[in-house]
Formats: sequence, C-alpha cells, structure tokens
Amino acid sequence: GAMERVILMSGLSGSGKTTAARALEDLGFFRVDNLPPELFFSFLDLCRDSLPDIRKITAVVDVRMPDREALSDFEKTFARIKKSADRTDLVFLECSDESMVRRYKETRRIHPLCGERTLPDAIAEERRILSEIRDLAGIRVDTSDLSVHDLGEIMRGVAGETESAAPLLSFVSFGYRYGLPADADLVFDVRFLKNPYFTESLRDLDGTRKEVAEFVMSDGVSREFVERLSGFLRFLIPKYREEGKSYLTLALGCTGGKHRSVAVAVALGKRFSEYSPVIRHRDVNKL
Repeated sequence: GAMERVILMSGLSGSGKTTAARALEDLGFFRVDNLPPELFFSFLDLCRDSLPDIRKITAVVDVRMPDREALSDFEKTFARIKKSADRTDLVFLECSDESMVRRYKETRRIHPLCGERTLPDAIAEERRILSEIRDLAGIRVDTSDLSVHDLGEIMRGVAGETESAAPLLSFVSFGYRYGLPADADLVFDVRFLKNPYFTESLRDLDGTRKEVAEFVMSDGVSREFVERLSGFLRFLIPKYREEGKSYLTLALGCTGGKHRSVAVAVALGKRFSEYSPVIRHRDVNKL
C-alpha cells in the first residue's frame, strides 16, 4: 500500500533542518537527505516493494540540490508525493537574518550560495529561490529564538499529529519594537492593556512572574480580551482543521515583548491546555 507518512523538510540553510530531521529520526522516521525528487519516487517504490518496514520517511529538500530546475517544478513533485503517501506534510524552517549570520559565524560553515556573494546576499538569494516552496508549506516554523530542545518539541507535535487532531497550537509573545514574528498566522496587539512598565516594582520583572501576571490579569479589560479571544479561537480551530491546516501560531505583541504580551500568552496557554500548546516568549530577554 501507500507509504504511511512523508514529512518533507525544507527551509533556509542554517535554520535547523538537520536538527529537525534528526528529531523525526528519533521518532521512527527513515531519514533521506538531498535526494533529487525523481529519485525520491524510485525510493518510495522500492520501500513499497522490498522494504515494507519503512512506513514513515522524512526527506530534506533544499538549495544544495544538484538540479535547481527541480526546485522550480516542486509544486508538481509535491502533488505526486501526496498521491503516493497516506499523509504528506511540508515543513518550512526559517529564521531571521541576524540569527542566521550569528549561526554561520558560530559554526564557521560556508553558506551553500556564498561563492562570490557576501553572506547577506547569499541569504537573500536563498530566500528568493525557496519562496515558492515556502508558500506551499503547510507548517512554517521560525527557529530564530528556538533551542534545539524547542525545535524537537515542535517536531514531536508535527509527527504525532493524526488527521483528526487539532492544529498544533503555538502562542508567541513579542515586542513590536523588534518586528513581527515571521511564522505568525494570527497577530493580536495587546498594547491597549494596562502596562506594568509604569509600576516601578514590576518594571524589571517579566510577564512570567506571578506579580506581573496578576497585575495584567487583574484588569477587567484583560480578562475580557482573553475570554473573547479564546471564544474566537474555539470557533476558528475546527474551521482551520477542515481546511487541512495542521499548525496554528498565534502571536501577541506589546511594546517591548516583556510584560503584557507574555502574561496574555501564558493565560491563553492555560485556556487551551488540552492541546498542549507550545508557548514561546520571543523578546522577553531583550534588554
């Protein structure tokens, strides 16, 4: 019969594809790296005919592929892969330019598109080449601020998902002064809530602290906001599920990403505990 599950990993170089694929390997996926798409089908046939034990595969598709043309026909390839497996997901990993530059400096690796280009140019060119694949991806993850452990957690959620499961839910807090999170599906501005920043004893604490959370949530407006947003989400999740969306990232922003957005993300996380949401505070440690 058809292959049970194929998870294709794509994304920018240095965004954590190897880490993510390794996490899937630990979950019983057979890992294939840089196999040109036409060979991928032969491999699927081989599994079906002679390697029946291999039921779940993860494959990495990126710009190091020998045949760049294959990337431009990716939509057709992806449609074919979908037909040959019970369930196929395309996961696209990305991260901010600054964290990418930092990772390349730390590991001293050379970006695959560097050649004559500077690193920022190579990154921009790669974003351009992969934009089509990014648009096709049902699951996008911004790994800029994720630890290896966080990314492993997210991949576990992706792998464990069954058709009927709710979207894997993430709540991300952020500060508008540092820009919007790249992987947000829905963004809510909570800068209208009462600000702990102006209370001296709370200024240097963050929204994960009980005192700050209590200050933010003691206001009727905050409570009503969380209440209404929860109701809205309970309406949306089944709609998204019907549409085949398997991943939902909701971002909450305040000015600095330290107090209000953090407290609200935590409060929402508690409301939706049955989904075991991933809660991330992107800017909580910024100065």
